[in-house]
Amino acid sequence: MGAGPAGSAAARACAEEGLSTLCIEEHGTIGYPVQCAGLLSVSALAECGVSNRSVLNEVSGARMVSGLGGELLFDAGVTKAHVVDRCLLDREMAEKAANAGAEFRLKTSASGISGTSLLTRGLRGREEIPFRLLIAADGPRSTVARMLGLQRPALYLAGVQAEVPYEMNPRYVELHPNAAPDFFGWVIPVSGTRARVGLCAREHAKDHFDRFIARYGQNSLHLATGVIPLGVMPQTYGRRALIVGDAAGFAKPTSGGGIYTGVRSAKHAAAVAAACCVRGEFDDESLRDYERRWKEDFGKELDIGMKALRMRQKMTPEEIDRLCRALDDPDLIATIVEHGDMDRPGTLLRKLALKPALARAMGILFASGVRRILTG
Repeated sequence: MGAGPAGSAAARACAEEGLSTLCIEEHGTIGYPVQCAGLLSVSALAECGVSNRSVLNEVSGARMVSGLGGELLFDAGVTKAHVVDRCLLDREMAEKAANAGAEFRLKTSASGISGTSLLTRGLRGREEIPFRLLIAADGPRSTVARMLGLQRPALYLAGVQAEVPYEMNPRYVELHPNAAPDFFGWVIPVSGTRARVGLCAREHAKDHFDRFIARYGQNSLHLATGVIPLGVMPQTYGRRALIVGDAAGFAKPTSGGGIYTGVRSAKHAAAVAAACCVRGEFDDESLRDYERRWKEDFGKELDIGMKALRMRQKMTPEEIDRLCRALDDPDLIATIVEHGDMDRPGTLLRKLALKPALARAMGILFASGVRRILTG
């Protein structure tokens, strides 16, 4: 279920395993509506297994702006992330899955599960589609997870983004941690003259966004909204079903991005699906192997990220400004450049926690808080 990056990755991997694979998508066009900032790490794009056809720009660094005077600039000198056209990315991933043998059915939504049949409504009317195993990649408000009675992710953020004419250095993303009280704002360069400006917040996201984007003019070229689930659901498998990507709450709490973890989880789900189909075993013990796999892969990183987010949400704007100023230290910047990883931030946090300069600037309580995040 779902033909976003996670769904198409799962469909492709299942088809490559020789499984008869059907991917169902509720929208009539793959890639629409766009609900993503479109900034992927180099590793995330590589996981997608596609060409650079969707890449619009390459980013090597970032500028953090507190809004209270504190600023921080770091540049890795090499490409660390790609700005992509999500529509093109999604379509190419679906094409790869179709070429591997997966069938796609658009404008079709799930209406229920009856035994080992998925009940759908769509262009073909009402259908009962038999399945051996169902992979749910149907987004933050997963219909499949709800039908199975699975507990949903703990926290949802609302995101708002507009594409605007804006001149900036195309190699740097701008981060604005005080643009929203419990997450952050961003300015992502599509080119040297065009940028995606957006933010996420738990409440009143549109109000925060209107204040934020006023700095960049009112000539919006495109407005996108979306929901980001944070906090993994307690159980990511159910009756002959595996839950992947945003449907499972796999968005990274430090950035809100979900493509890397979504595609990784899809590949784990496909491997377990293939093993279950070969053995003809679909009991909980067999499906639990999927949960073991993704937890070993990126579960610790999601846990660290969630704790870091909670710590950030307790910080005042003045404390965030002080952190920006504290990080503007040659040794700390070198550490960020060397160990920074959009998809796996745990290593960088461990390195920063050991730096005396950070403890001196932010205080012992802050440094001990970072260490608690890492040790649980």
